[in-house]
Amino acid sequence: MQRHGVTIPLNSVPLSAHRRIIEELPDLGYTDAWSGEAAGYDGFTPLALAAAWAPSLRVGTAVVPVQTRGPALLAMTVATLAEAAPGRVAVGVGSSGPPFVTRINGIPFDHPYRYVRDTVRFLKAALAGRSVRGVFDSFTIEDYRPALHPDPVPPVLVGALRPQMLRLAAREADGLVTNFLAVEDLRPVKDAMGPEGAGKEIVARLFVCPTGDLAHARARGRALLGPILNARTYSAFHSWLGRDEELAASRRAWAAGDLRGAGDALPDALVDALLVHGKPEECREKVAAYVAAGVTTPLLAVLPAPEFGAGPGGTLAALRALAPAG
Repeated sequence: MQRHGVTIPLNSVPLSAHRRIIEELPDLGYTDAWSGEAAGYDGFTPLALAAAWAPSLRVGTAVVPVQTRGPALLAMTVATLAEAAPGRVAVGVGSSGPPFVTRINGIPFDHPYRYVRDTVRFLKAALAGRSVRGVFDSFTIEDYRPALHPDPVPPVLVGALRPQMLRLAAREADGLVTNFLAVEDLRPVKDAMGPEGAGKEIVARLFVCPTGDLAHARARGRALLGPILNARTYSAFHSWLGRDEELAASRRAWAAGDLRGAGDALPDALVDALLVHGKPEECREKVAAYVAAGVTTPLLAVLPAPEFGAGPGGTLAALRALAPAG
């Protein structure tokens, strides 16, 4: 079954106004609702609500950081959600970065690769109901005996961008979570995963602005992408993808403290490649291109468009227009 997901919480919609939208998603052909965690909403509360409001939706995290919760607490949270929504939960974990881990949580951002790897190993064992004890590179577990044994066991995915983490996602996890990439970037990503990645789930968050107003879409895209592409992790990701020349002017502006200029300096072609935009039928075609290139679960993150407006009504109208069943 081809999956089609939505990123929640929805842009410009308070959590208290989500229910009517979430309840309609399955009828529109959406199969999944996934959340993230980056200094706004936590990663699990929106999923618990969505799982209750729409009992056919699969819910997942894309992604939650591994260093801001203890491994056992993370396993308990996932297992609790999985007991409430059996067979409908996936957990994506990733390293996050110093802005979230250290600056606002006061936790050292040490050895991110090792911490992700060790957490994946811990979760795979704990969610399968096995006791975990021993010294990992990143932490020591005296004796964790899981009280909850979710059936089926939720899959564990890794948020990954570059080769080392991509290989980890293929080798030890059940799949990959990625975002801010163009259709053509899926080939090097899959190549880096290697043969062990064959058949693994690939979840990709796709930012979508369903509008025929090209200037509006590109302005939205620049405002979104300027800070992201100059953040350490995504800057390195796009350097690996060979975009240093395309990003040079934006990086110079960012280094000079010109945050708006960093977005303005992004080439039109790059904005068009990283942001899905156009009339709704054109957006559906572009999402289908990602699926054809290897994405198994596209997650739409809808940006406001003048044709639909902001707020719950506009967001629902946009999701209706973008719906795979439409």
